[in-house]
Formats: sequence, structure tokens, C-alpha cells
Amino acid sequence: MKSPQAILEQREAIGGWLAASLALHALLYGSLALYHSLGAAGRILWGTPHALGGGSVAVTPVRQIPLPARSGRVNPVAEDTQSRVPAPPKPQPKKARAPSREAIEIPARKSERVQKQWARRREFERPWVEDRPHQLYSQAGQALSSPMFGAQTGTGGVGLGPGSAFGQRYGWYRDLIETRVAQKWNTSEIDPRISSAPPVIVTFDIQRNGQVRNVVILQSSGNRALDYSAQRAIYAASPFPPLPAGFERDEARVEIWFHLKR
Repeated sequence: MKSPQAILEQREAIGGWLAASLALHALLYGSLALYHSLGAAGRILWGTPHALGGGSVAVTPVRQIPLPARSGRVNPVAEDTQSRVPAPPKPQPKKARAPSREAIEIPARKSERVQKQWARRREFERPWVEDRPHQLYSQAGQALSSPMFGAQTGTGGVGLGPGSAFGQRYGWYRDLIETRVAQKWNTSEIDPRISSAPPVIVTFDIQRNGQVRNVVILQSSGNRALDYSAQRAIYAASPFPPLPAGFERDEARVEIWFHLKR
């Protein structure tokens, strides 16, 4: 029996094992190459082979995509269906009635009235007149340039005093005198800086025919322009209407108070 050391020192032949290993590796690589060639025949590679990272994506082309079949109940609301409601009858044109032989024609009155109204309007139309040059048709410039222009006429109050001859009678005649004098009272000549002043009391006589005389300032306001404007208002308002028929005298003494208030 050989000793173990002799067994280890003995050389073993490796030629057979090397040949078997090479044959086995060749068979393995050949099978991998065959599988790769057969599998790549029905596939298409997407992407560039020189792309950085990620590799290519294999996609298998197909002829059609399998989709589920359309089945189920039909929705009558979603589909266009023919309506079962009968269509309304088409309106027939109205036939013109033949005029009756016994009918009496009534003339149209409305058209005549319209024509008359238009004729009246044409009669009262004012003819167009061209404005003359260098004439003032607006007072805006005077109001801006003159502080006296803005003063109102008759600013304040005018009323008959207790010294008038009418007393509690003939109220309509009293109102007529007050209204007319107030309309004629012009305060534009008074200093516009004066907003109020003591009342001016003026007395005068009205004759039977409405004429005025004996105009006297009974109480002065302290401003001559205001006193003179009150006197001028009475002269401008005269003559007044004749005295009432029931008045017992031929003339009446009237007392008027002028109150300036702006």
C-alpha cells in the first residue's frame, strides 16, 4: 500500500477534465446565443443603442388591441328617437273677407286729427333767425366779472305793516300789492357785503284809480342805497289796480316793510 505522501507527490493527468470543461462551456454559450437569436426575431427595440444608462425597451408589436365588447341596455334618452307626440297643425292663412254690399264705409277720424295737430304746430313754429354779431346772448360773463351781478332782485321780504288802511279786509288786494312791489324791488345796487339790515318802512297813498302819491320813508335802514331801492320799487309797481268797490274812502294809506336778508 502506498503511503499518503507518495499519493500527493504523484502527478494527475488533467487533459481529460480540461477538454470536458471546454466542451461544457462551449455548449452553454451556444445555447444562450441560440435562445437570444430566436427570441429577438419577433421583437423591436426602442431607443438608441448608444444611450447613457437605462438600456433599451423591448416592445412586441400586435395587430389589434383586445377591447371589451359593447353590450348592455340602450339608453333611449341619449339616442335620438322619433317623437311620438303629434305635430301641431300648420296655421292656415286667413282669407280676406269680401266687402259686403250693404256695409257703409266710415271715414277715419284719427288721421284727420293728426293732420290738424301737425298743421297747428307748423303754424306756431318760429322762424330761424341768425344771431347778430357783437351781441350778448348769455349773462355768464357778466356774472363772473361783476360781484354786483349776482345780487338777487327782491332778496328778503316785503309785507304790509299794521299802519295800512285795509286792516283785516280785502286780503286779495293786500296780496296783490305785496307781490307786485316784491317783484319790482331791485337790490343789485346795494353793497353785496351787506347780508342784512334794519327794515325800511315806506308809506304811500293809493287813489281810487290805483295811482300812487305821497311816497315817504317812515323809517330808514341806515343805508341810503337800501332806502332808495325801496322807494323805487313802489314807483315801479304803480299804478296798482283800482281800489275795491266796497272800500268806503277815495284813497288808502298803505305801509310796507322792506326786510333785506341774504
